Amino acid sequence: MRWGAIPANQTIDLAVRGMTCAHCARAVERALSGRVPGVSSASVNLATELVRVSYDPAAASVEAMASAVREAGFELVLPAFSDDDAEARRSETRALARQLAVGMACTIPLVVLSMGRDGGLWGQWSHATWVNPLLLGLAIPVQFYTGWGYVTGAIRSLRARQPNMDVLVALGSSAAFAYSAAAVAVPGLAPHVYFESSALIITLVKLGKLLEARAKRQTSRALRDLLDLAPRTAVRLTGDGSESEVPVDALRPGDLVAVRPGQRFPVDGLVVSGVSAVDESLLTGESMPVDKAQGDTVFGGTLNGQGLLRVRSTGVGSDTALAQIVRLVREAQGSRAPIQRLADRVSAGFVPAILAIATITFAAWWAIDGRFAHALLRAVAVLVVACPCALGLATPTAIVVGMGRGAAQGILFRSAEALEATHRVTSVLLDKTGTLTLGRPTLAHCVPLGDLSSDDVLAAAASAEMGSEHPLARAIVQGARQRGLQVIPPDSVTAERGFGVIATVSGRQVRVGRPGWAPSSPFAGGAGEGPIAEETDRLAALGATVAEVTVDGSSVGLLALTDTLRPEAPAAVDALRRLGIEPALVTGDHARAAAAAARALGITQVAAGVLPDGKEQAVRDAQAAGHVVAVVGDGINDAPALARADVGIAIGAGADVAIEAADVTLVGGDLRGIERAFRLSRATLRAIRENLFWAFAYNVALIPAAAGAFSGISWLPAPLRELHPAGAAAAMALSSLTVVANSLRLARRRL
Repeated sequence: MRWGAIPANQTIDLAVRGMTCAHCARAVERALSGRVPGVSSASVNLATELVRVSYDPAAASVEAMASAVREAGFELVLPAFSDDDAEARRSETRALARQLAVGMACTIPLVVLSMGRDGGLWGQWSHATWVNPLLLGLAIPVQFYTGWGYVTGAIRSLRARQPNMDVLVALGSSAAFAYSAAAVAVPGLAPHVYFESSALIITLVKLGKLLEARAKRQTSRALRDLLDLAPRTAVRLTGDGSESEVPVDALRPGDLVAVRPGQRFPVDGLVVSGVSAVDESLLTGESMPVDKAQGDTVFGGTLNGQGLLRVRSTGVGSDTALAQIVRLVREAQGSRAPIQRLADRVSAGFVPAILAIATITFAAWWAIDGRFAHALLRAVAVLVVACPCALGLATPTAIVVGMGRGAAQGILFRSAEALEATHRVTSVLLDKTGTLTLGRPTLAHCVPLGDLSSDDVLAAAASAEMGSEHPLARAIVQGARQRGLQVIPPDSVTAERGFGVIATVSGRQVRVGRPGWAPSSPFAGGAGEGPIAEETDRLAALGATVAEVTVDGSSVGLLALTDTLRPEAPAAVDALRRLGIEPALVTGDHARAAAAAARALGITQVAAGVLPDGKEQAVRDAQAAGHVVAVVGDGINDAPALARADVGIAIGAGADVAIEAADVTLVGGDLRGIERAFRLSRATLRAIRENLFWAFAYNVALIPAAAGAFSGISWLPAPLRELHPAGAAAAMALSSLTVVANSLRLARRRL
């Protein structure tokens, strides 16, 4: 056997035009995954009108995809999310508006004349022989201009063997129109014409589609608002200090730009000079400004406060954090939530089932009362009222709005599946260092044990730790410098992992590390009794990490280092309890420090001294106990647990590997985002269930009404006993608008 390189699949998002319901989405998916060699999967999001295609570039081309989709009756617009795509959306909306205007201009006088004649309002002249041809003349533009797209769409879907909503609308309106046209062509063939029914069906459905198109554009407004915040121009500084205003697209990494007070940053970058406070709420959801000075990072789209900043660009255009966040959210919006499978299963056989019901309805009523026109209107009402638009929009509209709302609050869901899973969480395992704490240890105490003063002990320890990058070492050196002590570079340093460092400073051996590490330490051999041990226990009980300092083999002092809890940590943990979620602390820190943090936060379940594999095992144990587990972490050691959890939540300021392993990322690192993520997930799933309820409720209630099942129940309102096709069209449009409007409520929900 000859082994070769396995081609890597690529993923691309493509805009699709012409889809109207869940059946259209399935037709596009089947056209791509079933007919284009090299395409491994295709998933359509009806709300965003995008299809995500996974394909092998060596075997499949975008042109082949476009051809397959065109054969199925739809159109690809390339590339997705471009200005061309936005213009295509606007053009489609304008075309819908023109078609609706013609439809209304003809339908209103048609309905007034026809209904008024049936009600005896217009007198004998309305029954003259020229009136029916006039009604036909008014109905023709509606049928063949406003409604022609439904006919062509129906033909294409039938050719592709994927009957969709267009089939129902085209059959319903065409049946009423053809019957009435035959009555005009052959006088005496039928006593009544129903041009107003066919025209109303088309016009009301078109009105619903226009309102739906405009509403769907609002579902992605949060992302568009984010993108619109990025400035289009920037002030670039040259080597001689001169300024020039240039398009942002002309900037490159390394360029120096000036950002004045009140302006938004055009790029991601590092502050070279200046001091200011920056509003980063568009990324983090937090309104409090963040102080920025030389060396600090700023992000494109955020708002500069009161100071002039000069920034060296590190990311421009699609490489900025803002663009990457928008791209991640768009990818997540295009994914399919597990709850969508219910709607997919129902919609798979929906149109054929409705066609069968309409046929049975027509045959039954024709047999019952012998009135062809009455039976036809019943069948037409069934066809029109059953259009499954709402069913196809129920899940994706809520997902799109929910994720856009999360992005505006600094909460990024990796996929729709992650958004859905979050609402089921019953237990949260919290890391300590860098998650519940600031992750920046500080020197809290220096306790001398011998003849040396506390300053001498600290100076010796800082000199030994001077070359180390360990967070505790940096805290010791910083503490010494804050006291104005002289820190001498060591002559030699040896680090022993897990214990500490041995350094030679001015000819003397200095050890800084775990108590009991030095052979002559009072703690060596597990002694640990007496005043020194008591002092160590006292410091550890405060939640401090204790380091012992020895000089030439003698213990000279203890250093206590603490990592301060985040200010929002107590409120964040308390919020989890209010949501009915049990918090637990799982940390690699020592037991006393973990216990102190747990006491401050009111957490009763604590596991300390846990290694990365132990954190993953803690997740397994909680899952085995029946919990749906979320893990909140920020470091490399948290990555296995984040990946194992049902929902991994990464702090945005943490390690890249932790963010990569997580399902949810809190961009700003604010722990209150955990509560917001849970509330948003619950609200989104509630909206999806409500949408599915309304989508099913309309059909369950109105299909029997359209078929005449309630005609013998005298106490019901007349519209339900005799559901007119026009009323069916209005109900169908209302069902779609109800679903979209319910989803849009998420954009205004308080989290």
